[in-house]
Amino acid sequence: MLNISGKRILSGIQPSGALHIGNYFGAIRQHIMLQENNECYYFVANYHAMTTIHDKRTLEEYTFMVALDYLALGLNPDKATLFIQSDVPEVTELAWILSTITPMGLLERAHSYKDKIAKGISPNHGLFAYPVLMAADILIYDSELVPVGKDQKQHLEMTRDMAEKFNGIFGETFVIPEELILPEVAVVPGIDGQKMSKSYDNTIEIFADYKTLKSKVMRIVTDSTPLEAPKDPDKSTIFALYKLFATPEETENMRQKFLAGGYGYGQAKKELLEKIWTYFEPHRKRREDLLKNRDYVYQVLRDGALRARERAEAVMERVRKAAGVLQYRYFKVSSV
Repeated sequence: MLNISGKRILSGIQPSGALHIGNYFGAIRQHIMLQENNECYYFVANYHAMTTIHDKRTLEEYTFMVALDYLALGLNPDKATLFIQSDVPEVTELAWILSTITPMGLLERAHSYKDKIAKGISPNHGLFAYPVLMAADILIYDSELVPVGKDQKQHLEMTRDMAEKFNGIFGETFVIPEELILPEVAVVPGIDGQKMSKSYDNTIEIFADYKTLKSKVMRIVTDSTPLEAPKDPDKSTIFALYKLFATPEETENMRQKFLAGGYGYGQAKKELLEKIWTYFEPHRKRREDLLKNRDYVYQVLRDGALRARERAEAVMERVRKAAGVLQYRYFKVSSV
C-alpha cells in the first residue's frame, strides 16, 4: 500500500491501444490507491500519442477508451481529476516557452527517443521534443509528486532540469516535482517472458473477452519440461503472473505443485486464466454500464478539464508574468 498523503500528484497515460495487465499492476492500481488521500490529476495523453498514431478515428477511440477504462477500474471523479490532455491548451503554450530554454543536448540524451528510434519508429520533431511537452504536463499543475517506474526516472530528471533553469533565469516560478517510484511489481512479464508492452505484441488485455483472454494465456511461452517432472516456479511466466492475482496461500499452493511434479503448464495456465477473469469481473460489469452511458463519461471529462484548466491558467499567469509574455488583449486603452 502506498503510504502517501496530502500531495498533489500528476500522471498521464498514452492512448496507444487497449490497456493490459502490465498497465494495471505497473501504474493504474497505484493511481487508484493514491486518489484516496491526495489531490490527483490523471490525464489521457493524446498529444503524446500523436507522435506515433496518425489515424483520426484510432486516436479518438483509444482516447475515449482509456478514460472509460480508468473509470471502470475504480477512478472516482469526486476524488481525482480525470481529463484529456488536449482539453488544456495552456499545456502547449507552456511547452513552447520551456522549449526556448531547453538545451538541445538535454533532448539528445533522452533514452526514450533513442529506444524508439532503435525499435524502428520514424523520428519526428514531436518524438524528439516529447520531454518538453511532458515537462509542461507536470509543471503546469504545480505537481509535487509524479509516479514513475525506474525506467522513467530520466523523464522527471529532465523536467526538474527545465524547471530549475527557468527559475534561475526568470525567478522562482515552478514547483520542483519529486519522483514517486512505484513498486517493483511494475515489471509485469508478457506472454513471451519479456516485459509486457504493446510494442512487443505480448500483452494480455484487461478487458478482453473470455475467448481472447484464453487464447492469450494459452500462448504463454514455457519450456519443454515434461508434465511429471518438478518445475521451477521462479522461472515461470505463468507463476509470475499468477502471483499478481492470487492470495499468499494460493500462491504458495501453486508453488508447491510446481515443485512436486505431475503438474503441467497447461493446468497452471487454466488456473491463471480463471484468476484473471474473476479478478476483473466487477470492473467488466462497471465498464459495460459506462458504455451504455457515454454521456456520463463525457461529463466526467468536461468537469475534469475545467478543474485542470483552472489550475493550469493560474500557473501560466505566473509564467507569463515572469517571462514578460504580455497579453495585450487584457490591456485597457486610455481614453483621450
